[in-house]
Amino acid sequence: MAKRSYTKTPMKEQAPDIRKHNFDEVALGYTLEEGQLEASRCLQCKNAPCIDKCPVMIDIPGFIQAIAEGDMSQAYEVLSRYTNLPAICGRVCPQEKQCEMVCRLGRSKKFEPVAIGKLERLVADWALDQPYEAQEVGQNKGRVAVIGSGPSGLTTAGDLAKLGYDVTIYEALHSPGGVLTYGIPEFRLPKKIVKQEIDRIIAQGVNLETNVVVGKTITMNEIIEEFDACYLSVGAGAPRFQGIKGTSLNGVYSSSEYLTRVNLMHGYQFPQYDTPVQKSKNVVVIGGGNVAMDAARSAKRLGADNVSIVYRRSLEELPAREEEYHHSVEEGINYHWLSNPIEYLDDGNGRLTAVKCVQMELGESDESGRRRPIVIPGSEFIIEADTAIEAIGQGANKVLLDTFPELALNKWGYIDADEESCETSIPGVFAGGDIVTGAATVILAMGAGKIAANEIDQYIQKTKQEQLV
Repeated sequence: MAKRSYTKTPMKEQAPDIRKHNFDEVALGYTLEEGQLEASRCLQCKNAPCIDKCPVMIDIPGFIQAIAEGDMSQAYEVLSRYTNLPAICGRVCPQEKQCEMVCRLGRSKKFEPVAIGKLERLVADWALDQPYEAQEVGQNKGRVAVIGSGPSGLTTAGDLAKLGYDVTIYEALHSPGGVLTYGIPEFRLPKKIVKQEIDRIIAQGVNLETNVVVGKTITMNEIIEEFDACYLSVGAGAPRFQGIKGTSLNGVYSSSEYLTRVNLMHGYQFPQYDTPVQKSKNVVVIGGGNVAMDAARSAKRLGADNVSIVYRRSLEELPAREEEYHHSVEEGINYHWLSNPIEYLDDGNGRLTAVKCVQMELGESDESGRRRPIVIPGSEFIIEADTAIEAIGQGANKVLLDTFPELALNKWGYIDADEESCETSIPGVFAGGDIVTGAATVILAMGAGKIAANEIDQYIQKTKQEQLV
């Protein structure tokens, strides 16, 4: 047996000086040979901690063993038992904070953990290149409505279809995918991949209706009357601003608006699509999550000369994926650590000309467990900017919630749903994903979707049994 490599098998990437001028995918994927080499590093643990740390409980040693043996069909069969979106998860899930974090190989100081996410992507991409025929379920156990076609809704719909349900997804936008489509840039998650994954779910018999705004086009009461159960997965896409002076200036964006213009409205394909996206020279992005990275790296690709990220904590507290941070640094994104904007400055004609910031220091830990940023008096400084993008989180979408007052909300304005069952205050109405938790990761939303599918199945079957008594 060959000696096990200490480090992960590297994945080829576009060179930084090339990729910062295009929206093509940065990471190029493993070849089968590279994947088998990486798969051979897996210890094949009997009680694998990586499985427990995965929100959808994938049999990780199982699909990795199949890769090592060169049986890609078996590897995909194992993956598809647990996830409907493997090509997406393999690209955007924070494996380093989940399955890879607890990899027993990586616990040794000498070894890096197995590249589980990269191997998942390898298998999923292989499968997308193969002919696909959905298996006939052959029964109709009931009708379920899924509101929202993001990762949580797609997961629920796919799982319920496999169980024999007639599922209809209602999507408010003209394209399905939710944050996968409007939020994550092409260079991280190609739209072609999202479409292929969704098409496979639709092929299982799931009905998809776009341009349907639940609460406007159709009411929740109508859905409750028509379906045996429904799942609310409308996400948390309402923009949030700090509310500092100058927020209304031309040139100040929420990350939701900016990335929607770039992604969903194809701003990245100018001039093929004449989407109005501001042509910027100096861009300041506020925030430290993956959304901030996406906005900053998109601005650089759209031609900005200088792009800076202003983050009120330090690198150690940065919530973005380590890979995204390193990619941004390679692409020339600048960082102002321990800093926060306090005012957007006007050029005299209603346009942004600069961002006034203040320096911070870290004090005692707050409710999140992170040290609280404290303003340093007299530390103001100016960053020249014609565009500012606030990536400080999103709130609950109120279109549906305001027209369905019977539904209980929590103190943050999100749907109050049981974490273990996704049940809401309304019988037969379940909810999960960002509309319950607030903005989180794709895989956590998928985890809620799997729970919901199982609970909806049990609810409908129990209800039907009670009706027969």
